[in-house]
Amino acid sequence: MARKTHKGRSFDPISLSFLDVISCGFGAVILLFLIMDHSKVSSQDSQPELSAEISLLDEDIRTGEAGLVRVRNTVSDVDLQMVEAQGLASVIEEEIESIVEALSEIENESSASDNSVDKLRSDIDALEAEVAELRAAEEQETGNNIRRFVGTGNRQYLTGMILGGNRILILVDVSASMLDSTIVNIIRRRNMPDAAKLASDKWVRVRRTVEWLVSQMPVPSQYQIYAFNNETRALLAGTEGQWLEVADQGQLESAMATLDTTIPTAGTNMDAMFSAINNFSPLPDNIYLITDGLPTLDNAGNNPRTVSGREREALFEQAVKKLPEGIPVNIIMAPLEGDPMAASLFWQLAVSSGGSLMNPSSDWP
Repeated sequence: MARKTHKGRSFDPISLSFLDVISCGFGAVILLFLIMDHSKVSSQDSQPELSAEISLLDEDIRTGEAGLVRVRNTVSDVDLQMVEAQGLASVIEEEIESIVEALSEIENESSASDNSVDKLRSDIDALEAEVAELRAAEEQETGNNIRRFVGTGNRQYLTGMILGGNRILILVDVSASMLDSTIVNIIRRRNMPDAAKLASDKWVRVRRTVEWLVSQMPVPSQYQIYAFNNETRALLAGTEGQWLEVADQGQLESAMATLDTTIPTAGTNMDAMFSAINNFSPLPDNIYLITDGLPTLDNAGNNPRTVSGREREALFEQAVKKLPEGIPVNIIMAPLEGDPMAASLFWQLAVSSGGSLMNPSSDWP
């Protein structure tokens, strides 16, 4: 039962004990807290080496963390470099493959080129051997041209006219117009002595032209030289329609000697001259015609005192019809005034037959 105290209050023992217990417990907690905190401070203060070690460890941890960051950055950089290196390696591999392919092509081309070079060298060797054989054969034949021709000052002439063939026919105009290049001088020289006619500059050049042609004839070939004016005849009498051997030098010299004593006279009959070509068997394979103008006579031998330009053209066209087909006609024109269509018509004949035309200068050959 509760008891009452003085002043009218009552005292409960149970309530007093509970407060005491609470107070004691709270105090114990505070005391325990104080003791533990004091113990910790005391422990750190009492062990300074341990604190220093902890500080060092903390510093190492911080250093390690910083190093870890650097390592991670370095790893990232390395990864980037590896990616770049892989890309570059791919590019290099592609370039290497391209280079290898190019080298293979070059090796193949080089091999083919070597084969081509070897073949060309063998062809050159074969050609050189053939040339040597031909030169040796030529030297065995004569050692030089069958007839020597030397121009003024030992000059060599580039004419564009190559003399060749197995059967060569030379046609020389020996009409009166071959005495000079002007009509007036032709008339004057016809009345001069034979020696003056033979010494005519134009006729001397014509004879030297024939000498040049003869000197160029291949030794194994055959030839014939015809002179024509109002009639056509061989320089060597009795050899009409026959082929003579170039290698027979004596016969060739006789033909040239006959030409040197031939005096130009009369008119020009090309109809008979072209007709005479058909008497050869076999036909010539190359014709060289030396003349100065269009014909003035027909095949009947008519010799009018004057012939117009148009009539001369008609006579030429008629004469050309008698020429055998397929034979190249090479024409050497001597100068003559008053015949303007001659060069044009003879040029057409040369082109149509596959030959050539040459109008040499006054100092040729």
